[in-house]
Amino acid sequence: MTVENATDTAATIIIGQKVRAGSEQPYQEWQKDLNREASKYPGFLGAEINPPTAVQPEWVVVYRFDSIPHVMTWLNSATRQERLAAGAQFFDGPGTQQVLGGRSQNPDPLVTVAVSHRVDDADVDEFIAWQERLRLAESNFPGFRGTELFRPVPGVQEEWTALYRYDSAADLDRWLVSDERKRLLAEGEKFADFHSRTIDNSFGSWFAFDDGHDAPAPSEVKTSIAVWVGLYPTVVLLSLLLSPFKMPLWLNLLVGNLLSSFAMSFLTMPYYVNPLLKRWLRPPPNVPAGKNNWRGIGIAAVALVFWTVVFYLVTRVFWHLP
Repeated sequence: MTVENATDTAATIIIGQKVRAGSEQPYQEWQKDLNREASKYPGFLGAEINPPTAVQPEWVVVYRFDSIPHVMTWLNSATRQERLAAGAQFFDGPGTQQVLGGRSQNPDPLVTVAVSHRVDDADVDEFIAWQERLRLAESNFPGFRGTELFRPVPGVQEEWTALYRYDSAADLDRWLVSDERKRLLAEGEKFADFHSRTIDNSFGSWFAFDDGHDAPAPSEVKTSIAVWVGLYPTVVLLSLLLSPFKMPLWLNLLVGNLLSSFAMSFLTMPYYVNPLLKRWLRPPPNVPAGKNNWRGIGIAAVALVFWTVVFYLVTRVFWHLP
């Protein structure tokens, strides 16, 4: 377990908000506009919008800044207050907010639960020991990726916040309903006054990096191009492999799409696309954005041209498909 100190530089804000039924679409447009305004403030690293899931009834927005002071500048800004007043019509009750001080080891969680506790000063040692027992129990469950414990940030965040990461919502549910967790919650009865929320990334492990630095999550344009770089050779190679079976189109696509999904998740993205485009998708600190973008687009273009030439030669010169 990592216990983060308030003196570490990076900061994350997790905001949970219930949205009125029927207001989901205008809320998303409003939230995207708010995120664009946040991006103009010093220290902004990235923002994510996570819709409700089976295990998370709220919309969850995650902001990342490079420091607590920059977080506070944005939270207290007149721009944000004006936007919040305009967006109040979309909300079903008050929202919740957590500010985490300290540099997270994995800024792109797969499925993450954020659990906040108010802990008396006299109970801190007991609370940390209890959290360690929870971590050890969790580590034996399938899909567990790790946990981090964030201390309160004086004057900003009075609660302790624990983050638990899992591969999938199913893995998370397995832990949440387990007898082991119920037993440990009973042991920590004095810390039972807590609230939690879940953050679920739609791309799963396709864009998961363990590179030791914070950076904004890849944009939709970048992820789309990256998927294109991986999907093209994957689909063509699988089509070539399936062609001897001479299946009808509807069956060929059914089988091919299934195999493509597995290939992209377990082979193409982790072992080809992410290593190839890592510096573009998650640029290191202090790298000029313009230069990095041109370099990434150039690498993607070269990769696609390479596969185009290869498949042209294979299917037109060396092997003529029917």
